[in-house]
Amino acid sequence: MRIVELNEKTKDGLMRNLLKRSPESYGEYEETVNGIIKEIREKGDEALFGYTRKFDRCEITAETIRVTKEEIKEAYELVDPELIAVMKKSAANITEFHSHQLRNSWIVPKEDGTILGQKITPVAVSGVYVPGGKAAYPSSVLMNVLPAKVAGVPRIIMTTPPGADGRVNPGTLVAADIAGVDEIYKAGGAQAIAAMAFGTESIPRVDKITGPGNIFVALAKKACFGFVSIDSVAGPSEILVLADETANPRYVAADLLSQAEHDELASAILITTSRELAEKVSDEVAGFTQQLSRKEIIEKSLENYGYILLAETMDEAVGAANEIASEHLEILTANPFETMTKIKNAGAIFLGEYSSEPLGDYFAGPNHILPTNGTARFFSPLNVDDFLKKTSIISYSEDALSRVHKDIELFAEKEGLTAHANSVKVRFE
Repeated sequence: MRIVELNEKTKDGLMRNLLKRSPESYGEYEETVNGIIKEIREKGDEALFGYTRKFDRCEITAETIRVTKEEIKEAYELVDPELIAVMKKSAANITEFHSHQLRNSWIVPKEDGTILGQKITPVAVSGVYVPGGKAAYPSSVLMNVLPAKVAGVPRIIMTTPPGADGRVNPGTLVAADIAGVDEIYKAGGAQAIAAMAFGTESIPRVDKITGPGNIFVALAKKACFGFVSIDSVAGPSEILVLADETANPRYVAADLLSQAEHDELASAILITTSRELAEKVSDEVAGFTQQLSRKEIIEKSLENYGYILLAETMDEAVGAANEIASEHLEILTANPFETMTKIKNAGAIFLGEYSSEPLGDYFAGPNHILPTNGTARFFSPLNVDDFLKKTSIISYSEDALSRVHKDIELFAEKEGLTAHANSVKVRFE
């Protein structure tokens, strides 16, 4: 991995390079995606089945698009029982963590005759997209579905592309069943996003769409936002490790590679105050890479978006980490909890040498659907709130309104909205 001194010039260059990975940079695909969405809106199932035939080489009909109970039962027989047991443990951890995020509706009555409050209601239908093929990750099924279940969403549907034989990845089906998905449909790509956003004869319209996917899926979610709520327009995976001279270089290298293997656009960055650590980590990365199954992807990822940045002080290192606002941030310092107090921007923070990033991906409980491409400056991980709506409640008695009606009328009249003012005024004529 390249080792560079951390300064304003190198930091600015790194930030510009990382931003190239954003889905916002792939406008050449938008016309294709918009065409797919338009056709799904106009032709419904006819267009959906046509795109499934074209892209997945699979003949799907209204009778075969929905996964049956028999297919789910068969999936259990095809998945390693040990993996099923681990998925159930993971699901329990995810559910327990997200249960702490639940909030209740509230009402505050006052003696002056006013009643104010907030009604919290889950969305009626939530849709989750799950990629197929090599990108089928049961862990993402659990992470997308379980916060919605905790929120109390009454109907959760899932779309996932079928293979040419019309079958769905068995691990995906088992995870969906464990998480409590109500309906599973065989549809993939931008066409599946459009189907959930606008509805077809077979797939119901949803209120919220979550889940990862390729650039076409990401752009479809972006295009459908406003007609339906989405989690985010996610970019490629990223990890930033903040370390001092006490860090174990072998652990740091292994953790950097855990994200570099995702795809060629993934980023892996180490910021450290120790040149000795930097050099050892670089050597360990080279050694590990030769042993790992996704060697070619890792090498391309590190060539394009892998950095070891040398900072003069830990405060300088923390400042750079806050500007980068990484999806995953590991802190491997002498006192990681103290360092963590200075972090303002990160999707998820992993503290100490035994809190490696895959712990969050699979098992600990916090969500692994995280803000990317610097959006941790203003976005949060997927959580229970994403599946809840807040509705304001206002009730004034005649006496309460009488004390403030002139203030309201004045405000409305100054804005030139005389009908607003009149709506209050008529009650006291």
